[in-house]
Amino acid sequence: MTIDRIVLAVAGSFILLSLILYLAHSHYWLWFTAVVGANLVQAAFTGFCPMAKILKAVGVKPGEAFK
Repeated sequence: MTIDRIVLAVAGSFILLSLILYLAHSHYWLWFTAVVGANLVQAAFTGFCPMAKILKAVGVKPGEAFK
């Protein structure tokens, strides 16, 4: 898998997990959903993604979006 696909998979997983936690525990988990969504939007405009930087440092093959 490339960095792009891993970032998208993790972001999607975080969103689904936070929605499950919202339903099971507290409405405050929606803040986590908002943070993940905001990070995706800012990464789309700036090209900076902290997770992509970490994955690149670890040696994961880069994709097209986060070179």
